[in-house]
Amino acid sequence: MATIQFAIEGQDAVLAAQELVSLDGIQGSWTTDDTARKEGTIAVIASVIAIVGGTVAIAEQIRKWYKEYKQGKSGTTIDKVVIVCGSQRLLLENASAEQIQKVLESCLNQ
Repeated sequence: MATIQFAIEGQDAVLAAQELVSLDGIQGSWTTDDTARKEGTIAVIASVIAIVGGTVAIAEQIRKWYKEYKQGKSGTTIDKVVIVCGSQRLLLENASAEQIQKVLESCLNQ
């Protein structure tokens, strides 16, 4: 399985990454990306190394996680999240759970 990376940008990217890698069924880690730092914005790369359980449930969790942070969950916000797996990229802004699931499955099969 290839590593699935989530490029997270925003003021609260670190908090969002911490929560992402602690979701049920996801195993991974995160690190700040100092090369992508913008004025007042933090960039974080979350690397998912394993998905335990079905990709349908995980895709739904990821979509819910993204929506909560994008809408300012408890005063926290993120600007952008992109899933990266090999040459595939998926911006979560308007992505459906089905699109997220397809990217996850494609990465799992590499």
